[in-house]
Amino acid sequence: MNTASSNCELQQLVVQEELESRSDERDRLHRHEFERARYEADLARRRYMQVDPGIDWSRTRSRRNGTTRYALSPKLRIATKKQRKADHAGLDDKQRANVMTLARDFPRLWNDPRTRYRERKRMARLFIADVTLLKGADVCVQIRFNGGATHMLHVPLSRPAWILRQTPRAVIAEKDRLLNEYTEGETAEKLNGQGLISGSGKRFNSRMITRIRLSYELPSHHDRLRARGMLTLDEIAQRLNVMPSTVKSWRRAGLLVAHR
Repeated sequence: MNTASSNCELQQLVVQEELESRSDERDRLHRHEFERARYEADLARRRYMQVDPGIDWSRTRSRRNGTTRYALSPKLRIATKKQRKADHAGLDDKQRANVMTLARDFPRLWNDPRTRYRERKRMARLFIADVTLLKGADVCVQIRFNGGATHMLHVPLSRPAWILRQTPRAVIAEKDRLLNEYTEGETAEKLNGQGLISGSGKRFNSRMITRIRLSYELPSHHDRLRARGMLTLDEIAQRLNVMPSTVKSWRRAGLLVAHR
């Protein structure tokens, strides 16, 4: 027997078991309803027999109710037998073909956006007996089907939300490289120009660059320039004993190379 036919027989068996289970449940409800009606009928009959024979009860509601309830028992007994016989009649060829068609269309019905989650749960209960979860390096999911087959899945552990929102390492490395030559605002523009985004999916700005730089303890653009031995405008003017405006004139004339 090939795998396809085995799966079909397994699906048919599972659906048949589910139908039988629901038939037993309906049978139990019918028996409960019958027993309750019989109890009410017996109770009404006993009350009727205990009344004063000298009172004319033919016009009273109690007698009519007692007679009606007492008459319900045989009718309900016949209806219960008919329903039980219909429930246990089994599937005919047409119904069995419809069941097999439904089993083969399971993926289509499951993925149909019109199928509600409540119906998906009911469909899953037709096939799945129980699910066991074992947590280790990952989550081991062992599924036991109603037909006896088992299937095992390994699902990676979910990562914390703060890790999912972290900026990718490649973006951090590019930002670190750009800070050697550009300010934090210019670095944000360069990253946006390359189409890069933060871990939360947003475009960069100078405040985001500052926050990320502090989180990863990266030196600022100013600190990098100082590390290369560069001086500020006022420091150059003081060291050369000239006015800051003179230093600016030298820069405009190309005698000094300035960095923002």
